[in-house]
Amino acid sequence: MKILVSNDDGILSNGIRALIETLSLSHDVYVVAPDRERSAAGHSLTLHTPLRVEEVEPKYGAKKCWMTTGTPGDCVKLAVNAILSEEEKPDIVISGINHGPNLGADILYSGTVSCAMEGAMMGYPSIATSLASLRNEYEDFKFASQFIAEFLNRIDKYKIPPKTILNINIPGLEKEDIAGIAITELGNRIFTDGYEKRVDPRGKVYYWMAGKLITEPENASTDIAAVRNNKISVTPVTYEMTRRNIMQDLEATLCKDNFCEWF
Repeated sequence: MKILVSNDDGILSNGIRALIETLSLSHDVYVVAPDRERSAAGHSLTLHTPLRVEEVEPKYGAKKCWMTTGTPGDCVKLAVNAILSEEEKPDIVISGINHGPNLGADILYSGTVSCAMEGAMMGYPSIATSLASLRNEYEDFKFASQFIAEFLNRIDKYKIPPKTILNINIPGLEKEDIAGIAITELGNRIFTDGYEKRVDPRGKVYYWMAGKLITEPENASTDIAAVRNNKISVTPVTYEMTRRNIMQDLEATLCKDNFCEWF
């Protein structure tokens, strides 16, 4: 299988290193990743400045590697449309392994998830994967990378639906401490929106984001609850955002008395 790997933590991060090393044992891995950390970049693209791309010495068993000055979304779009040859085009796009969780509504800010979404938008099966841990040493990502390799084998015959990615969060635990796998829905938020007001040594006011963890019932069917229960969460996520179930009610409310014919 040909796999395009990218991330938002940068090409030198431990998460992408572990993922590439493990996947390259059985697959042809091509890497296009940011040249530095681009966490919380969301689904941004670079429009008004040149995108620099440098092919670097293949790392960690990959066939070829490139680093760019762009965002995670840029990386996948560039890879498919400008960098990879037809023979190198991927069978699947995998983003990660991210340092830290991507859970609940917070995925809207995630460069890791947006990287996979860009793959899905171009018609490729895509997976976003994150280690739900604050630890960031290379060894911390080994089990997560091995799980993703096994996960690919398990879903070999499964076709990820169009416009959909699989968002996977793996607890930062030893293999024997993982309680299982849960197919989940997105939770609400991981953190509250809190800011601490502070004053710097020169008397200038600044703010530091300092939200508190939100709790959920242990039996909730969400990704947040699954990870808190030491389970690997697998969440199917779509970028098709239209609320079709309210369209008729909205039209009936807005368009009565011929209001919608006002042009």
